Amino acid sequence: MFPVCHQENGRNRNRLLFSSPSSPFLLKNVLCAGVGFTVVLSCPPPHPCLQLLRGEVYHYHTKLMMKEAFTGGAFVWHQDYGYWYMNGCLYPQMATAFIAVDVCRKENGCMQVIPGSNQLGRIEHLRVAGQTGADDKRVESIKKRLQETHVEMEPGDALFFHSLLLHKSNQNSSPQRRWAFLCAYNRASNDPIIAHHHPQYTPLEKVLNSAILECENFTDLSGKDFLQPGTDKTSDGKR
Repeated sequence: MFPVCHQENGRNRNRLLFSSPSSPFLLKNVLCAGVGFTVVLSCPPPHPCLQLLRGEVYHYHTKLMMKEAFTGGAFVWHQDYGYWYMNGCLYPQMATAFIAVDVCRKENGCMQVIPGSNQLGRIEHLRVAGQTGADDKRVESIKKRLQETHVEMEPGDALFFHSLLLHKSNQNSSPQRRWAFLCAYNRASNDPIIAHHHPQYTPLEKVLNSAILECENFTDLSGKDFLQPGTDKTSDGKR
């Protein structure tokens, strides 16, 4: 596995990223977060991301966001498509399922979103507070018209959101860990025009929810494609 850790002002932004899990069973190796992954893959039709994107979707990548107690860092306002545009995805026909592994509250850095911001189109992304984020002046103007919302969640809750939705999360200064499991999906017709560290179109294989319970091999990592930190060109402004 290749964890990615960015440190800023003594705070850590820890992530575990992988593009090709090869089977949902791998996720049982990530502190049972795979239960959420399996639910997302095998939820009853129509798939929520299929509804959001109005067409066939495929698994773009997955990451475990590990915001530890007292040291978990913040993520500035951004759109996921602000990064994925740089990967050669021509259309913002992309979405993410944010699955709470732990309780998510304001105190431990829950997600904050600006509902309706997905209608604004792609916002220029610049270096903001040591990260790549949406133009802060534009964001401040947007917040005068649209209200930001804290998304407090219980373990197992899932938030599906469009790649143009502005979102962020604050530092975790509480004694409560905040881990979350994120599965990103791309519309099949939006196959990236640039080969990069996330996969091109690969048909999505659905499995029954019971499949994760029937798995007996919890340690085999063969066929798993984890993102190596040196290849990530999108999340921290390394164009």
